Amino acid sequence: MIKFPKNGVIDMINSRPKIGLALGGGAAKGYAHIGILKVLEKEGIPIDMIAGTSIGSVVGALYASGISISVIEKLAYNIQRDLWIDLVIPRRGFIEGKRVEEMMKLLTKNKSFDELEIPLAITATDLIEGEEYIFNKGNVAKAVRASISIPGIFNPVIEGKKVLVDGGVLNNVPVDVVKQMGADYVIAVDLSSKVSVKVRSIYDILNRTFEVMGREILKYKMQTPDVLIRPNLEKINPSRFNQAEECIEEGIRATLEVLPKIRELGRKVKREKIQE
Repeated sequence: MIKFPKNGVIDMINSRPKIGLALGGGAAKGYAHIGILKVLEKEGIPIDMIAGTSIGSVVGALYASGISISVIEKLAYNIQRDLWIDLVIPRRGFIEGKRVEEMMKLLTKNKSFDELEIPLAITATDLIEGEEYIFNKGNVAKAVRASISIPGIFNPVIEGKKVLVDGGVLNNVPVDVVKQMGADYVIAVDLSSKVSVKVRSIYDILNRTFEVMGREILKYKMQTPDVLIRPNLEKINPSRFNQAEECIEEGIRATLEVLPKIRELGRKVKREKIQE
């Protein structure tokens, strides 16, 4: 059992059943998370805690730090590739990762986990032990940097004796993590899908390899969430970050598709609160 430190935010919401959000990995497909959050906000669905993997950790960290979903959407449209890509001579990866960490520090105001407005957990994979590693304390930007480190693309993060890479290697949709945080109900987002785009580069090959692997792992590992959102992103190349609008729109569409279940979840939380 993962032990999560209590903080003021959890204490404020423990008077009613809690809804957790599990945001999955999928590289550029992760823009769909923005559309999903837009619908949840519009419907007034409370998000009491978030667990994120890879790109899910990016969106989760920004949202949990208090950045509005409209601002996150603007960032998706306007952040240039050169601001977060720092290519290096390949040794352990093509991308150093320092720029994306510095960018996350700036956007999250260099917050630690206990300073966030919404409780957050971020998953990574320790290559030395072959085990999942959960960040729930310390610097948020560093945790994100580890969680997005697709092996062979990003340099791994060295944490003591640990060599940390993308959380999606072992747990691409962290339903179990958000349950261990204390969620009574879970909304999960799975970005994996069949791909109809061409595989042109080593980045495409590596991204697609881990997506296929992650989808197979999900069949055996993912616990059943109360609501599962699966956007249709088969035409989105996960290594191309210029399709934000299409991803966001598909996130909205996929969420509207399961909206009756989401609304029932909201009503259930309200009923249980009244009964208490």
